[in-house]
Amino acid sequence: MNKFWMSVIGIIAGIIAISNLGSIIGLALSGVIIYIGVHYYLKSVSTAAKIWWGFVAAVGALSAVSNVPAIIGVLAIGVLWYIYKNWNGEPVSAPAKNDPFTNFEKQWAKLNK
Repeated sequence: MNKFWMSVIGIIAGIIAISNLGSIIGLALSGVIIYIGVHYYLKSVSTAAKIWWGFVAAVGALSAVSNVPAIIGVLAIGVLWYIYKNWNGEPVSAPAKNDPFTNFEKQWAKLNK
């Protein structure tokens, strides 16, 4: 993909991301409300507290459902990240995991040389 089309797609994705910024923030706040509700629901002992924190989590879930357009904004941000990485030809890859078994295999191969 040449730089002209990357810039056109980047501009479109940026407009979409900015226009959905409010719903992205709303979705993030809804996630925080759900997290708080579930966290305190699991820690509460009395039935009344469990009902209250379950209600808080349910309100957060309903709020998250109403912010579904934020998914389009998050996808647009992903497209912007992809274009940013590919602008100068950088490879787009997942971060390397620090797996002890993989590191052991690499070190064992070095020792056996």
